[in-house]
Amino acid sequence: MTTPAPSFYFPAPRAQRYCSQCGKPITQRIPPDDNRLRAVCEHCGAVHYQNPRNVVGVLPVWQDKILLCRRAIEPRYDKWTLPAGFMELGETTAQGAMRETQEEAGAQIELGPLYTIIDVPHAEQVHFFYLAKVLSEKLYPGPESIEAGFFSVEDIPWQELAFRTVSTTLEHYIADRATGVFPMHHYDIPYPPPR
Repeated sequence: MTTPAPSFYFPAPRAQRYCSQCGKPITQRIPPDDNRLRAVCEHCGAVHYQNPRNVVGVLPVWQDKILLCRRAIEPRYDKWTLPAGFMELGETTAQGAMRETQEEAGAQIELGPLYTIIDVPHAEQVHFFYLAKVLSEKLYPGPESIEAGFFSVEDIPWQELAFRTVSTTLEHYIADRATGVFPMHHYDIPYPPPR
């Protein structure tokens, strides 16, 4: 059973107003020996760096079909995606990709090579997708997925995909499948989307 999407969605703010070390207000300035504006605590001297967030996932294949999950959370509620999510502290990109696949699809996989690295600077993210072989057709979607299912290339719901990183990774896979060679792809997603 899935709960409906909330009527609100508030992503964690990137702007910081108070120092996480001492609780005092922070200011924006360029610290000595730096070249960028940073959140700096004038009281204790802590510099609060903001860095891109890593999204990790897999392109899982069962026989000749691709596993997709329909999102039960915002953003992009009710849209289809590859199993993926934010990397947690203390895990590798591979461990995070396998964890996300288990959480979102309940799929047993054999992780393959890193397949796409996608820079998404306007979202302050980098996405990493691995190829993966699904070991069983049994799926047990978790609370972040309405459902999970296998799609032939002809049946991929292109207009209902959640993110451009997902659609471009699938496009690379389809092109590479024709040759049987799956090199790693590294590229960026421009903003705004091309027309």
